[in-house]
Amino acid sequence: MSMRAKLAYLLCLLIFFVAGLWAASQDFWQAEKPNPYATLGGEFTLNSANGEVKLSDYKGKLVALYFGFMSCPDVCPTALSSLAAAMRSLDKAQQSQIQPLFISVDPARDTLENMAAYTTYFHPSMLGLSGDLPYLEQLTRQYGAYFRHIPMEDSALGYTVDHTSRIYLIDREGKLITTIPHATSVTDISAQLQQYL
Repeated sequence: MSMRAKLAYLLCLLIFFVAGLWAASQDFWQAEKPNPYATLGGEFTLNSANGEVKLSDYKGKLVALYFGFMSCPDVCPTALSSLAAAMRSLDKAQQSQIQPLFISVDPARDTLENMAAYTTYFHPSMLGLSGDLPYLEQLTRQYGAYFRHIPMEDSALGYTVDHTSRIYLIDREGKLITTIPHATSVTDISAQLQQYL
């Protein structure tokens, strides 16, 4: 082997070695990134039209949770419609592994019976839940969400509710794994649901 060939061979080895070190360092730093949801989420107990419901009741399923209110004119219906459409894009077996939950942050107006009709309009397996206001305030903080009742003096409604509009995905063990921002496409929501099934 000529000197030039040896040098070329050594150079190739060096390039592969450096590339391997770079790739390994990327994996290391990727693994070291903290999970932004590690301290969020967790168990809760709320009421439905059929009685008390706990998050742990759905252990073994992927839970898709949304905080909102029934009088919401557009944001909530859009988000719930997108979630429902994403679920309908999956096959029946996949859909059976997902539990969609709508948690009302307007318990004074959203009765459990009305919520049952409201949620099944979007998807037959979607469940409407709520609780008392102090508990809902604590729960939204627990999930990194927020809501605020805003007076509307010139409206028959009396007030509206400003709130986070995200879908919270909770894995089969009850841990919050990610959130899906408002206005995410149905295709992308469907892809994320499949990713975590």
